[in-house]
Amino acid sequence: MRKIKFIEGGVTAPQGFLAAGIHCGLRKNKIKKDLALIFSKDGGECAAAAVYTTNKVFGAPITVTKESLENGKAKAVICNSGIANTCTPDGLEKAYRMREIVADILGIDKSDVIVASTGVIGASLPLEPIENGLPMLKDALGDTKEAGEAAAFAIMTTDTRKKEYAVEFEIDGGKTAKIGLIAKGSGMIEPNMATMLCFVTTDIDITPEMLQSALTDVVQDTFNMVSVDGDTSTNDMVSVMASGLCGNRKITDKDENYIKFRDALYKISEKVSKAIAFDGEGATKLLECRILNANSKHDAKKLAKSVIKSSLVKTLMFGADANWGRILCALGYSGVDFDPEKVDVKFKSSAGEITVCKDGGYTGVEVDEVKAKEILSRDIIEIIIDMRTGKDCAAAWGCDLSYEYVRINGDYRS
Repeated sequence: MRKIKFIEGGVTAPQGFLAAGIHCGLRKNKIKKDLALIFSKDGGECAAAAVYTTNKVFGAPITVTKESLENGKAKAVICNSGIANTCTPDGLEKAYRMREIVADILGIDKSDVIVASTGVIGASLPLEPIENGLPMLKDALGDTKEAGEAAAFAIMTTDTRKKEYAVEFEIDGGKTAKIGLIAKGSGMIEPNMATMLCFVTTDIDITPEMLQSALTDVVQDTFNMVSVDGDTSTNDMVSVMASGLCGNRKITDKDENYIKFRDALYKISEKVSKAIAFDGEGATKLLECRILNANSKHDAKKLAKSVIKSSLVKTLMFGADANWGRILCALGYSGVDFDPEKVDVKFKSSAGEITVCKDGGYTGVEVDEVKAKEILSRDIIEIIIDMRTGKDCAAAWGCDLSYEYVRINGDYRS
């Protein structure tokens, strides 16, 4: 059996999808794309699902998209960057209008359009650049890697690199299925749902119910385990559209094909979750906290997130300082019941691995500070914590906290 394989491309890799990205004039910098479109071109029913921010203050596009997806179907995604269309008196009116004009130009029902926006909160979204840009955006639609890449760039705000991935895998006795995605996320990342924005396409034939089930399941162990700065955005959304063109028997229950699809969706979602953490605002390092042998999966996830979210852990990683006491501290306020005298901590990177804490510090460990600093000076760091109380594990991803984070967010609107 062929394993899940990463391939070139993004949302245009699966059969049946076109994409485009242009500069329409929402952003002052004319070389930055600010409007993206993804379209299921072949006219058939396209199953769709989404998960949204848990923030009680949420953007108008969330309301409109939830309404669109009530029937579990969608054929297009429209997304602008630069302005979030959140916390403004005319936000809903403009989100509905955005959906309507996209539906008109593509010749589809307005309920088939997913609407998303990202950028500054509280600023009014001008519709004229979007309306004027849509004909050009439609003309730019293509199924090439370059077309998908243009869409990936168009949804970026403070991201320093595009986030675009695709995988293929075998399903239903030999058929090749694909999943592609683009995402944006760099700051205001503490989702408890998904990343700031992520748009997924697949050519799997699946019911909306099973698509929603797989997405919700995967989100819990991937996007929900990312934290850059502890702030939950108002516009977070991950959506998925399934064209059904792979040719597999329609997935209607949690059978073997469902599991294969869910596993592939997990693999690509884990990949982009790490990319988001690595591209955190001002970040110089990707941090992965792995909790081993906890009493439950729930406990393991809470412990991992508590460590990743700690500002003091983030700063020690920025300074490459093996001050493991901060990690014990973060575990201690996680709300999880555990025995502090059983906790072991290791740091690992491409420079090697070192044990810095044994039995919660009650068994003395002589730490080679020179070696520890070398290990923590690399750009990908694993924090491995053995709770030694159970059998469950979890991982969370984050980044260090640098001087640059303050500069970026202090200057964000200027």
